[in-house]
Amino acid sequence: MLSPRQVVDYALQRRALLADVRAGRVDREEVCDAGAYLQRAARFHGRAVDETCPVCRRDQLAHVSWVFGEALRHVSGSARSTDDLEQLAAHHREFTVHVVEVCRTCRWNHLVRSFVLGTGRPRGGRRTAGG
Repeated sequence: MLSPRQVVDYALQRRALLADVRAGRVDREEVCDAGAYLQRAARFHGRAVDETCPVCRRDQLAHVSWVFGEALRHVSGSARSTDDLEQLAAHHREFTVHVVEVCRTCRWNHLVRSFVLGTGRPRGGRRTAGG
């Protein structure tokens, strides 16, 4: 079971951006710019959510979880499934997860939330001064 820490929700930023798009202050092309890598990640690693795209209103959104952290080495910067997140959290002290929503039809994408996962414990074997 995942226990996220330091959760940041970007719902207010998303709402403001969508209001700007609807008012014509921001072009749709500026917000519907998901690259091929993000589109592929949404298709193969994304988790479908019960929400329609707020821009095109045609397709269901997918949430893609990206992991970042020094301890992850080559895994850092990649998209991961929920099962992968649980395994990584059980074996690594700390890493950050960024959840991005993606529409595969119009290419809308936006950061939904970020949080920290991991054991929170330093790996065994190392001692600190005075310890």
